[in-house]
Amino acid sequence: SDNIPGVPGIGEKTAGKIIAQFHTIEEAHAHLDQIKPKKAMENLREYYQQALDSRFLATIKLDVPLEVRMEELAVGGLFTEAAYQQIKKLELKSLLKHFELPEEAPSYRFETEFQSSVEALEAFFEGLGTKSQLGAAVYSGEEGLLGIGLSAEAGKTILFKVSGEDGMAEAFARLFSSCEGVTLVTHDLKSMLRAVPFGYDERARMQDASIAAYLINPLKEEYGYDDLAKEYLSITVPSAKELLDKKKLTSLLLEEENVMRFLAYQTCIPLMAWGKLCGRLKETGLYDLYRDIELPTVFVLAQMEEKGIRVDGAALKTYGEMLGGKEQELATAVYAEAGEEFNINSPRQLGEILFDKLGLPGAKKTKTGYSTNADVLNKLKKDHKIVEDVLEYRQVAKLKSTYADGLSAFIREDGRIHGTFNQTITATGRISSTEPNLQNIPMRTELGRSIRRVFIPRDGYVFVDADYSQIELRVLAHFSGDERLIRAYQEDRDIHALTASQVFGVPEDQVDALMRRNAKAVNFGIVYGISAFGLSEDLGISRKEASDYIEGYFATYPGVKRFLDQAVDEAKRTGMTRTLFGRIRQVPELHSSNFMQRSFGERIAMNAPIQGTAADIIKIAMVRVYERLKDSHLRSALILQIHDELLVETQREEVELVKQILTEEMMGAAALKVPLSIGISVGNTWYDAK
Repeated sequence: SDNIPGVPGIGEKTAGKIIAQFHTIEEAHAHLDQIKPKKAMENLREYYQQALDSRFLATIKLDVPLEVRMEELAVGGLFTEAAYQQIKKLELKSLLKHFELPEEAPSYRFETEFQSSVEALEAFFEGLGTKSQLGAAVYSGEEGLLGIGLSAEAGKTILFKVSGEDGMAEAFARLFSSCEGVTLVTHDLKSMLRAVPFGYDERARMQDASIAAYLINPLKEEYGYDDLAKEYLSITVPSAKELLDKKKLTSLLLEEENVMRFLAYQTCIPLMAWGKLCGRLKETGLYDLYRDIELPTVFVLAQMEEKGIRVDGAALKTYGEMLGGKEQELATAVYAEAGEEFNINSPRQLGEILFDKLGLPGAKKTKTGYSTNADVLNKLKKDHKIVEDVLEYRQVAKLKSTYADGLSAFIREDGRIHGTFNQTITATGRISSTEPNLQNIPMRTELGRSIRRVFIPRDGYVFVDADYSQIELRVLAHFSGDERLIRAYQEDRDIHALTASQVFGVPEDQVDALMRRNAKAVNFGIVYGISAFGLSEDLGISRKEASDYIEGYFATYPGVKRFLDQAVDEAKRTGMTRTLFGRIRQVPELHSSNFMQRSFGERIAMNAPIQGTAADIIKIAMVRVYERLKDSHLRSALILQIHDELLVETQREEVELVKQILTEEMMGAAALKVPLSIGISVGNTWYDAK
């Protein structure tokens, strides 16, 4: 019905009234003098033929002469083998649930054999002969390791059942250790390291195909074996989600057909794809990054997950009770300020209180009521005490639900939380944390920081915490080559006070706290390509003031302006950004037809080299600290990485040595034009060590 003209000036409502009264267009036209409003009458008279033509266009014709029977027009089976291949190719993953899984990949035949003894495993390794690469995967359930998949030939997999104390995992580690010339290729090396007790010296002979695929294209959502098969082998296979019900995953037995297929694909596809992956890494200049930084990081993260971090359950309970009391106290205050009780967590009810009852300014209507998001409320904090209390209530409620209540679900029998560290999630190379997310613990408020009190070291140990000081600004100084910025860091000046002095035109010793805070916002905002609008929102100032701040900053540090402009130009030319260590990040947004997307792309082009380089540096530091602790045969261990911060659970007698290792390895992780600087502290809780 799009673009059928109808009659100008007669919309759906008026047309409905006319048809309800006269039933047809012809009858309405015959009684034009009775049609109201007058404009509708005049337009129907003038555009009567157009009205008839429009009706003709909109009417479904029922008497078209057809030379085929209806039965011949039936679509038939939609969910065919060919359709499955096309749906997989287009990555329309939500449609895959409608298909019966193909028995085998149509363009390649996979063979699977089942074994269940250590003797069979030994025979497999004896039969390797001169083969130099071995595909491997593990399958675990609620009771631990259930199966090991091994492949030494394209498309052929042997699955070894693991049960109880049969020693299969230990035998695998021992047999691999004895095959000195063989490289192990896997899809999820971290999980394998957690399941199989490989020796520390075997690391040099292990590869991770998913990490390689991530480095080549960090923008993809997933790097599953099916993605590798499609992209590097032109083979279509069912994904893990298609084969395994995630909710039942831990209870499925290895003998189940779909589990066997899953493990077979997981085993041999990385082996088959490794040659092309390795070639792409070298072609794109990413191989050194993979070999020297990203792959060694896998071993560090595996240890961190295995070690976990201890939680004081009693302290966590006390913290939760305190938050519960604070939450109720704030709710009571909000009710008093509103003059009635209501559901503070309901945006609709809160909006009615703030904008209808209290008449606060800045109301924004949505389909479901007034917007009461943080941006809206932060602008109203000065208008009424209720807004400040609602914001604090939300913060306290989130702390209670996410951390005080949420963390307890992750504490295992050993009294520790063994979280997951993800290496292939962020496009910039930063490590992310899940189950639970320890990187999102609020640090700006004392109430948020207090959650760190519940994290404690094991008996006889303390925490040693080290974090980089302004690492992204130091990377910016290096990339920009700005003389004033470099000199400031070389002289260990207060960079925020110096920027405030230059931007606001006052001597450095006359910079007050507000000036320094605003300068700090500008310094860090520049790294993220902040606009005058964004800065004005952050600081609560006019856009003109914010624009003046940014212009003052660029006048102070002209090298920074040149670097940012060049970064955008280079990304437009090449389609990607690179870090100091060669990490790439594609920026397709730069060529979008949408202005907002292009602007976003420009911010990415400015920030990705800086944030990515900082991520590379912290990974280098992690790896070096981990290896120094291992090589020194210390009992202390690296257990946590949060952005630019490393936490070592340190045996008391080893504190000074650990501090020395952290200082040397973190400050020596990269040779920049400015020195890397760290803060280091010791404590009996994570809070005290920060």
